Amino acid sequence: MAKESFIKGTLILAAAALIARVLGVVQRVPLEHMLGVSGGAAFGLASNVYLMLLTFATAGIPSTLGKMVSEKYALNRPQEAQRIYFAAILFGLGMGGIITALLYIFAPVYAAMSSVPEATLAIRALAPALILFPVIAMMRGYFQGRNQMAPGGISQIIEQILRVITAVGLAYLFLTWGYSEEKMAAGASFGGVLGSIGAFLVMLYYARKLKKADREAGLARNGQDKSVIMPLRQIYKDIFKLSIPIVITSLAVPIIYFIDSSIIVPILKGQIGEPLAKEALKVLTMNAQSIAGIPPILAIALSTSIIPIISSAFARKEMDHLNKQVTLALRIAILSGTPIVLILCTAAFSVNGLLFSSTNGSGIISLLTFCTIFQIVMMVSGSILFGLGRPKTPMFHVMIGIAVKLAGSFTLGYVFGIYGIVGSTMLCFAVTMYLNQRSLKQIVDFKILGSRWAGFLTTVIALAGIGYLIEWAGNQLTHVMHARIAYFISSSLVGLVLIVLYPVMLVVFRVVTQQELSSYPRPLRKVFQPLMRLQRGQAVQSSDS
Repeated sequence: MAKESFIKGTLILAAAALIARVLGVVQRVPLEHMLGVSGGAAFGLASNVYLMLLTFATAGIPSTLGKMVSEKYALNRPQEAQRIYFAAILFGLGMGGIITALLYIFAPVYAAMSSVPEATLAIRALAPALILFPVIAMMRGYFQGRNQMAPGGISQIIEQILRVITAVGLAYLFLTWGYSEEKMAAGASFGGVLGSIGAFLVMLYYARKLKKADREAGLARNGQDKSVIMPLRQIYKDIFKLSIPIVITSLAVPIIYFIDSSIIVPILKGQIGEPLAKEALKVLTMNAQSIAGIPPILAIALSTSIIPIISSAFARKEMDHLNKQVTLALRIAILSGTPIVLILCTAAFSVNGLLFSSTNGSGIISLLTFCTIFQIVMMVSGSILFGLGRPKTPMFHVMIGIAVKLAGSFTLGYVFGIYGIVGSTMLCFAVTMYLNQRSLKQIVDFKILGSRWAGFLTTVIALAGIGYLIEWAGNQLTHVMHARIAYFISSSLVGLVLIVLYPVMLVVFRVVTQQELSSYPRPLRKVFQPLMRLQRGQAVQSSDS
């Protein structure tokens, strides 16, 4: 596969993931208004256990499958590629059936352990989606191996569109029919099942289309040559050897959210009572996790496009180029993630009031959103280690981070309540990020910002102060106009001012310089290039003095 087509494919997948992620966030807003505390807690609990199991069943294997299929076709061994694909589909069907059955059977047990027994129906309504998703993941991996990224991307988008329409539609219908919050949460959860069916039909369409193209190109399998039949045991051994580290690393965020939703009510009900504990669970899963999911989207999409270049430079032993690209990937991740984190942290009260039914839990949203800057660097540095052929390293780091999360939740949670539980998430991300970077330093001599940290931190502190000041002033408007209009004006002003000042200050404080601008992705070059005359002006003033 040519480097250009590989990068293009990566960008297609990143764009599809971005659209799907945004749609997933959009879904939570109307549901939060309709479901209430009990329904929101049930839906959030069901979503987090489902997300963890889905990641466990699918993460890593599609990319490993794609790698193996690509290699077989490159060696002109299409029959072996098809055999690997068959084995993967077989595994997906088996895994999907087993996990669905286990989730359905043990839903009441898990819901009771989490002190949210009303979540049982929502978990069971979502369980059937796990039948198809492992198979869909295998199909996406196969298409990636055939250098066709569009089918996987389109199926992701269709899946989320159907999920949103079904979830919101059923929740609204059940609300108008007077159903309980428990049944409304189940109806919303069922959207995942319709989403899986839509995604499967899209992949089936492209599979038939590819099969027809293979037949016309003479690549179709006509019988199976006994001499090239690969034992399923060997195929699974090869797949799991490569994919298990990816699975564990990919579980970092889902398992953290799963831990939170499982322990919040049991820990907090003794401190603040069960009703308020369930409200904290609802705020965290419906409000905070939705908003905190926004900052990593753009940062990871931009930095992901550089990962193939890093892998290529490492394979060719071009260490100088590799150092620059690793530095660039981490720098872009931080620089592109920070303004969104700043906006959402400083305007958390207004954003919460604007999107959701009340401003309760705005502090939780602010703290969890702040955690994402560590999450962004953790995820990008982990991806770089994968690209450098060190898949087990980030896996072990994630395991350490999760251990920190568990220990922190059960100590800080009993002292600081919900803020202690969220704070332990920050500790998990920070520890994993630090360990990833320490391992990277042993391979690559990189400096994310180096001597520019002072200018960057000055920018962040100044903009945080400005953001909080605008937020305070904007919230005074609630005394003279409708609260939601005031929240819209306040959050919009914070966003507008910070997004305009941020690149200006980065240039003024020489965090971004003209010399390195050509190496940045095109969207960032377009933002910074017109501002570079500010540095030229500084240079002129320096020479005059």
